[in-house]
Amino acid sequence: MNYKEVMEYVEQVGRLGMVPGLDSIRELCRRLGDPQKALKFVHVAGTNGKGSVSAYVASALKCGGYKVGRYISPTIFDYRERIQVNGCLITKTALCRLMERIKEVCDGMVAVGLPHPTPFELETALGFLYFQEKKCDVVVLETGMGGLMDATNVVENTLTAVITSISMDHMKFLGATLKEIAAQKAGIIKKGCTVVALGQCREVMEVIRAQAVELGCPLMVAEESKAGNLRYGLERQRFDYGGMKGVEISLAGQYQIANAVLALEVLQALGGMGFGVSERMLRRGMAEASWPGRFTVIGKRPWFIVDGAHNEDGARRLAQSLEYYFKGKRILYIMGVFADKEYDKIIALTHSLADQIITVVAPGNPRALPAYELAQEVAKVHPQVTAADSLEEAVEMGCLLAGKEDVIVAFGSLSFLGSLMEIVAQRQMKPRERG
Repeated sequence: MNYKEVMEYVEQVGRLGMVPGLDSIRELCRRLGDPQKALKFVHVAGTNGKGSVSAYVASALKCGGYKVGRYISPTIFDYRERIQVNGCLITKTALCRLMERIKEVCDGMVAVGLPHPTPFELETALGFLYFQEKKCDVVVLETGMGGLMDATNVVENTLTAVITSISMDHMKFLGATLKEIAAQKAGIIKKGCTVVALGQCREVMEVIRAQAVELGCPLMVAEESKAGNLRYGLERQRFDYGGMKGVEISLAGQYQIANAVLALEVLQALGGMGFGVSERMLRRGMAEASWPGRFTVIGKRPWFIVDGAHNEDGARRLAQSLEYYFKGKRILYIMGVFADKEYDKIIALTHSLADQIITVVAPGNPRALPAYELAQEVAKVHPQVTAADSLEEAVEMGCLLAGKEDVIVAFGSLSFLGSLMEIVAQRQMKPRERG
């Protein structure tokens, strides 16, 4: 298979539907030799913050001299982002070779009447194979949607089960209450692992504690409130936590302090398991960690921010950060969401900060809410809204409407942010090319 054929195969498999449960991924991995059994994992679940926490942990471990696999979703710029070793994407050659092997196994499963694994199951198994080939010391593994029934939950050698912020999202699949959703996320906890959770509301913590106690796992709780001397910034942020003073991170957004604190607790737990990192390398890893699309500055004069706030909690956090960093500034939105999200709540939490709102549709994504329909919803609470016909038009409109001291914020589904960031980058290059 070549790269084009791999992409076509994944798209074709995506149309086959799915069978709930872990039977398909277990059978797929078994037929591949159970590569996951040769690996050790930092398994990360939660509603928001999974990617940021994973970025901090992976960066610090890499700086500590370990070979670190990282499995993420969704991706922003390149399909291959989902499988990385020490920050380097899986090569196209390796991706094609391993996917061809996986396709043969899937064909064999279908031939005996078993369901065809889903794209996420294919990718998860492929990640295991690649990380095994690369002899990774540890793999930072993000769940996809849930935890208990997530394809990543076939792993057994979990060093730390990490639980980030939990809120209402994917209720159709995970449950209608915070308690039900927390139970799904806490499903990644395995006997023998250390549980590291972000301190949050009582009903969530009760579920996490109960699961940890049932399986005899120690629980470490990261408390954002214990971070001191906070210095927020759009390019650098600093805080004290535990015995460490002046920890520096480059990810913006007030909510990143909580994610960084959780990562520090994870790294402390790993240090007690033979994966120690010196303070100097830990500080370097935290400072160097990057995670595009999460309150990321991609332009100045006017400020241009992109953020993947695609659910109620993400929208609340985005609004809080905008109020802090850009208080008194005129703000324009470029907004695009999926039709299966609670976009009415996202609009309710964010609309009051915007002077103008431009709606877009994520190109080529069947889950995307059409820009005109989103504009109609926004118009119920905000009069200054326009539906753009394309991302290029949305960026053009935003730049024409914004003065040099204003702020443009593109947010919502991560699926369109990569394309939008590339459009902005090309636009910024044009004056230099003419010169």
